Parts: sequence; structure tokens; C-alpha cells
Amino acid sequence: MTSYEPARPVAVITGASSGIGEATARTLAGLGFHVVCVARREDRIKALAVELGGTAIVADVTDGARVDALAAGLDRVDVLVNNAGGAKGVQPVADADLDDWRWMWETNVLGTLRVTRALLPKLIASGDGLVVTVTSIAAFEIYDGGAGYTSAKHAQAALHQTLRGELLGKPVRLTEIAPGMVETEFSVVRFGGDQVRADAVYEGMTPLTAADVADVIGFVATRPSHVNLDHIVIRPRDQASATRKFTRPE
Repeated sequence: MTSYEPARPVAVITGASSGIGEATARTLAGLGFHVVCVARREDRIKALAVELGGTAIVADVTDGARVDALAAGLDRVDVLVNNAGGAKGVQPVADADLDDWRWMWETNVLGTLRVTRALLPKLIASGDGLVVTVTSIAAFEIYDGGAGYTSAKHAQAALHQTLRGELLGKPVRLTEIAPGMVETEFSVVRFGGDQVRADAVYEGMTPLTAADVADVIGFVATRPSHVNLDHIVIRPRDQASATRKFTRPE
């Protein structure tokens, strides 16, 4: 098992190779946490961990054996940030791609379940644990062409909110972060690597950055232990809902 300096709390961040996960690792490291960067892309998280003085663990949250190994290799966990997830495709329900749906549910829902369940004993044992689950405004809104993603995010939010009640009385806080439009690799993945199509999503408006969301997670992680920020929605000023945004004329 890996040991850490007793004075430094340990934060595990999934999906840490880019976007919100990478930004969160940077933010929490700056706040004094030893960050454990978890992702599939080994080169990226190793470079990040070296830069931040943290630990890199190569793991896919859909792989139960890798998640179990992650938990077994850590002797302390104070904060878990469930960030791994994403969307694939924009097909209507009538044309749904079952492989895309399966990936979204495996990653967003079962991935969150696997990691949270595996690390929960250590979070409780810390005496002041925190679980942050990054969902989306898609966890409480719907839109045409988004049923696979919105259904997965609704389920992920239900999992997190249920755990909030089940852990009542335990020394663990739970915060759901629901971002709106954030310019990361999200749209590139959703559109199968089409960068031009992904860029068009944010044209004419100012989206959130990964650092904007990470700043909020850092704030959550540094509240007093009796303060639980249950649910935080973060949108850019130019976005009113999943289907309404302000676009500036060229």
C-alpha cells in the first residue's frame, strides 16, 4: 500500500487526464492535498502527477478489477471526486445506438458506483470524508437527441443523492456538482472526434472553463466538516438551460 505524509489529506480524482478532472487535480494540489490522478491515459496522468507531486493510477472505472486494485493500493482517502464520464452520440430514441448507451451507463453510472463503493470504507475511516460527484444539468433536464446521456446522468444523480441519505450520521459529506456548458473534450468525444462540430457548440458564447468548475470543487473541499453543500449548479452567464443559450452576432 502507498503511504502519504500524515499531515496531507488525500484526494482521488477520476477522469484526471483532461478537462475538469485535470483542473481539479491542480486546484486540490494547490490547496495542500496529495492528489491521486486516475484515468486510462497513462502518459497524461503520469506527467500530471509528477508535476503536482501526486500519484498516478491507470484505471478504467468500468473495470471492476482495476477499481478494486485502486482501492487496495491506497491506505488513506479523504476526498473522492467522481469525474469520469461523458456522452456519445445525439441520436433520437428511435435510432438509439445501444453500444453508445451502454458506454454512457457503464461510465457515468456504474463507474461512479464501483469507485464510490470501493473507496467508501476509507472515506468513512478518515473521520471527515467528502464525495464530490460531477454530474451535469443533464441530471435534471432533458433535450431531444440526448436521452442516452440525460438518462445516465439522472441515474448518476439518483445514486449520489441516495447515498447522501444512507450515510447520514457517518463522517462523510456528499456534494453534487452539475455544470452546464464547459469547453473541454466533452463535445469532441460526443461527436466521435469531430473537432469542427465540437467547436461549433460554443461559437458566439462564452462557456465555462474546466478551471471554473475546479475552483468550486476546491471551495467545497475546504469547507468546515459540518458544512455540506448538497447540490451546486454552475452555468455560464450565456446559458439559461440545456436548450437555451445566448449567441452573440458575428
